[in-house]
Amino acid sequence: MPLEYLVRPPKVVLEKNPMLLLLHGYGSNKEDLFSFASELPDNYYVIAAQAPHDMQYGSYAWYAINFDADENKFSDLNQARQSRDLIVDFIDEMKNKYPIDATEISLVGFSQGAILSYAIALSYPEKIKRVIALSGYLNVDMAVEGFEKKDFSKLAIFASHGTVDQVIPVEWARKTPEALKPFGMEVTFKEYPIGHGVSPQNFYDFRKWLLEN
Repeated sequence: MPLEYLVRPPKVVLEKNPMLLLLHGYGSNKEDLFSFASELPDNYYVIAAQAPHDMQYGSYAWYAINFDADENKFSDLNQARQSRDLIVDFIDEMKNKYPIDATEISLVGFSQGAILSYAIALSYPEKIKRVIALSGYLNVDMAVEGFEKKDFSKLAIFASHGTVDQVIPVEWARKTPEALKPFGMEVTFKEYPIGHGVSPQNFYDFRKWLLEN
């Protein structure tokens, strides 16, 4: 099933341009993160994909979640893995459709989109160069089997979280840098005094990180 999406073409056109894929959170839609597309670097294709599970009234989910459960029972893993592979197919589809530099694919995920961004990058590090994981956490059960043997040396991650996040506890996110250390990827982790969202300072920091990396 093809994913619905929005695209902002690069303002600076190269022979092949890098791509930023925006993955929204649970209960949101493709418009959400796309609202700051105009603020993102001019040389990127900025593409916002919409999750496949329709929850009505403009709300979509990448997979079902159980709000009153702990970290291990929070997510429907089968649906999450299906969405992981849908997104990977979608990336290939975009590379065929637009002049995108296949070595310059970055994921920007919020909440559920961030959790999936980790799973995609760990599963297919040869396809993803950068992950910006906003208000998410690492769940290795969503990655493909045997992902540990892959080469992550070219992967860079910017992770951020609100210290008073009422949806995904900051403690879950704080484990991520340590958990990723054995894989040898470069991880930047920042916290902000906010809830489940992206503050202007958070946006400024990840945009700066994107320009520097």
